[in-house]
Amino acid sequence: MEKWTPKHDAPEPLEGPVVATVAGGTILWFVLFLVQLPFYGWFDDHGHLWWVWTCLAGAGLGLIGLWYVRGRDAAIERHAAAREAGASAARDGGPGASGTAG
Repeated sequence: MEKWTPKHDAPEPLEGPVVATVAGGTILWFVLFLVQLPFYGWFDDHGHLWWVWTCLAGAGLGLIGLWYVRGRDAAIERHAAAREAGASAARDGGPGASGTAG
């Protein structure tokens, strides 16, 4: 039995407005929660109360997701800035290449 190996490289991940997407989803979940609140009694009478709490849980998890993707974006920017600074230092001959004593 032969071990499975990929025949091609994996594609690059798609990058987009991740923070905006998560924020939009979080807002949508919270709006759905607010829309269902006036009908709380109906949901309770018909055994569908979990719909209300699912929307609130979606909004809460969206806040956690928002915190996570904002931190991820900040880390990506820090990494890009550090890489650019390293490339700039290598291009300039490294620290102390200007000839001044420090």
